[in-house]
Amino acid sequence: MTTKLRSRIRDGDDDAFAELFDLYARSVYNHAFRLTGDWSTAEDVVSLTFFEAWRLRRRLDAEGGSLRPWLLGIATNIVRNIRRATRRHAAAMSRLPPGGVLEDFSDEVASRIDDADMLAAVRLALDTLRRTEREVLALCVWSGCDYPTAARALGIPVGTVRSRLSRARRKLAAAAENREPLRRPGQVRERQPYPSKPLREGNE
Repeated sequence: MTTKLRSRIRDGDDDAFAELFDLYARSVYNHAFRLTGDWSTAEDVVSLTFFEAWRLRRRLDAEGGSLRPWLLGIATNIVRNIRRATRRHAAAMSRLPPGGVLEDFSDEVASRIDDADMLAAVRLALDTLRRTEREVLALCVWSGCDYPTAARALGIPVGTVRSRLSRARRKLAAAAENREPLRRPGQVRERQPYPSKPLREGNE
């Protein structure tokens, strides 16, 4: 079935590509969310991933297994490009003359997120990781890929996947041991309008 789907995608079959989206869009979204921590950016990554997959469809091997590693690899590269563009934008903005002081709405935004303390603690812990370590963690731990699958998605040796994952786990363990409670007294909690965690994946 997968081989047939690969051939149809390579031939530019619209229905086959729609089937590919139905099978893996949620998995790509979850992976992007785990790398970026932002719902809106994750949605953009999904769109860009399938656009790029369509552009690269003729490079897809006719034989092979699940197409999930291929898509996750594309999504990872897109996240890298987004981060580079964000850094360039931030650098350009820093060269502009300073404007007026704006009110800080961060507390108001944080109060609208369920389990804000836990989310903040996780984000702080993830910030201790290098980009390459976070990518491996997202694939092997959150997306459930085995070492060879993650290696194919990232285009690196299996041994590199193992070492990066080991370093990531050590850093997260150390960050968890040093974590202090982040809850503010009297913080108002409201139910958020969007999910604060990846969607449940039915087709991995």
